[in-house]
Amino acid sequence: MPSVTHRSTASRFVLTRRLLLATSACLAFAASAPAWAQAWPGKQPVRLVAVFPPGGSVDQVARVLATALQQSLGQTVVVENKGGASGAIGTGEVARAAADGYTFAVVFDTHGVNPSLQPGIAFDTRKDLATVAMLGTSAMVISAHAGLPYQDFKQVVADTKGGKSLTYGTIGNGSLGHLAMTLLAKSGGMDLVHVPYRGGGPLMQDAIAGHVPLSIGSVFVARPHIDSKRIRALAVTTSQRAASLPEVPTLAELGFQGFDAPAWWAVLAPARTPPEIVQRMNAEINKALQSPDVASKLAAQGITVNIGTPAAAQAFVERQIDTWAKVVKDNGIKAD
Repeated sequence: MPSVTHRSTASRFVLTRRLLLATSACLAFAASAPAWAQAWPGKQPVRLVAVFPPGGSVDQVARVLATALQQSLGQTVVVENKGGASGAIGTGEVARAAADGYTFAVVFDTHGVNPSLQPGIAFDTRKDLATVAMLGTSAMVISAHAGLPYQDFKQVVADTKGGKSLTYGTIGNGSLGHLAMTLLAKSGGMDLVHVPYRGGGPLMQDAIAGHVPLSIGSVFVARPHIDSKRIRALAVTTSQRAASLPEVPTLAELGFQGFDAPAWWAVLAPARTPPEIVQRMNAEINKALQSPDVASKLAAQGITVNIGTPAAAQAFVERQIDTWAKVVKDNGIKAD
């Protein structure tokens, strides 16, 4: 009997010792986590995955941002282009990446459309990704060929409500321009027929040639042809007038109250990235966006910078997903 008592006491001693060691280890890890986050990014390069091919707006925005972040972080920031599936391929790679603060995605407004147009994508947009920061927004411009009589969008509304059908071109089926015009036509009772193109180049070629009477594209895509007077800007899709096209009215001003369909760019991270790193990256991005050099380079692309918290950026993305999911569902829109 005494030997049994001795073994029981010894067992309790060993168990207590193990519990104390485990608790100490957990406390040590918890105490060191903020310090580790503060030391980020250490000596490891930071990857910005631009989710579209080189040459487009996402690539250009990512490279402007990378240069600024490299200076402020004192660390190499590498841009990698992972295009395909309207940005879903590159975004999916980031969603599956290690949540260690070294992999981020630079995404376009297609990120808010893909969940409803591509239900089979191999990641959960809401659960697998965290929005770190908004970079900026841009108006899309509805334009008419210069040879047509339309001087403003009210004339388009009057014609298409009076039995005349007009075609409009976009950068592709299921693009934000397509969804915005679908919403606009439905709310205004207009007969507008969609003609999808494969990108801004082919769209503008046909728009300036007059092969498609109306077009909708970003300020960056449309502005050179507006300036050359080969197409005429009729309206912008944002709630505020575009700084680079101050004379062009918003759709809200033309009677479509509350209409707001901006193009936008944002930075995402894997969902479980430590919040300290997300906050630090957000602060560094905001600092970069407030730099006159970065702001002017983005303004040259028609982009207005957006300064805010990760929570505000996440809320914006969530609203975009919800808004366009309804338009897709209500109108039976399918991706190419």
